[in-house]
Amino acid sequence: MKMIHKDLKHGTLKVKVDSGQDLWYLSNIIEIEDSISGMTERKVKIGGGSGDEKSKVTRRNVFLKIIVEKIDYDTSLRVSGKITEAPEDIPRGDYHTFDINEGTIVEISKVKWTTYSLKKLDEAVTNQLANILIVAFDREEAIFAILKNNGHETLSVLKGDVSKKDMEEKKTNFYQEIHLQLREYDKKYLFDNIILASPAFWKEYVLKEMKDDPIIKKIVLATCSSIDDGTINEILKRPELKTVLDKDRATKELKIVEELLGQISKDNAVYGLREVDEKIKSGNVSILLISENLILRMKKEGSYEVVEAIMSGVEALTSEVKIISSEDAMKKLDGLTGIAALQRWRENYS
Repeated sequence: MKMIHKDLKHGTLKVKVDSGQDLWYLSNIIEIEDSISGMTERKVKIGGGSGDEKSKVTRRNVFLKIIVEKIDYDTSLRVSGKITEAPEDIPRGDYHTFDINEGTIVEISKVKWTTYSLKKLDEAVTNQLANILIVAFDREEAIFAILKNNGHETLSVLKGDVSKKDMEEKKTNFYQEIHLQLREYDKKYLFDNIILASPAFWKEYVLKEMKDDPIIKKIVLATCSSIDDGTINEILKRPELKTVLDKDRATKELKIVEELLGQISKDNAVYGLREVDEKIKSGNVSILLISENLILRMKKEGSYEVVEAIMSGVEALTSEVKIISSEDAMKKLDGLTGIAALQRWRENYS
């Protein structure tokens, strides 16, 4: 996510969505009663003012501002609410839905930006994406690309040597060439995951070439409609990529929760609201781990200011706040009340 403008004094931020993962972050940042504004497509009636004149309905891009009443997130983000600012021919008070996708620029206004919202925003802006290779191919061409924060970078394009007499008869084993090439890239970049995409069944041929190669554990299969200049961008919008990114985040979060469990057994960590608060007051917190379930529950109960004060206290120590949101890691942390802290130093030496 790219930060375009930041004015916390007036409670506004303007951002540009760079990836599908940014939509997940925005779905956590935007809340009911926030204001959302930006350019959006809207149906507008033209004519029909008097007599027998018939009105026409057309779509046009307009600048609108709404007060958020509903947030829907799946593979895309839809934010709905009543219009508060609009051109003269669009009534205030009407409902509108912002469809937020990659490339969308949107301004978010809040009465107060909480530590939680700012933390999520910071993660989105500074987030290091998973190290992913994308391989898109058919029987004649293969494109190798690496995932970047602003899209992708094409590493190379491989051409297959296919006989024109028989489309299935190859002068060389093109699928073996693809396998060897992705192995070379994996040696160089040490990818976390490799997305293997093709129209129809072509990816099965590459999988067959891999056989018992350990690299097969990194493979995630996807589908694309064709192999051309727009193929990689098509794959970046596929749900398979979101699955890979979610898995990467989950792995990192589970690792730090497991570290926490180990440090608790060594008296180097504590858990529970009261216990964590005591360590903050003594300055003995290096990393705070807090479950998103706990944050959402306390918001619902009207006691969010308790966790807000704790997170603010940790940041005042220049220590790190980690919000745990992946299922397995969150389940383990919730088993420890949903909040815990790794200490800077060990206090109990007995």
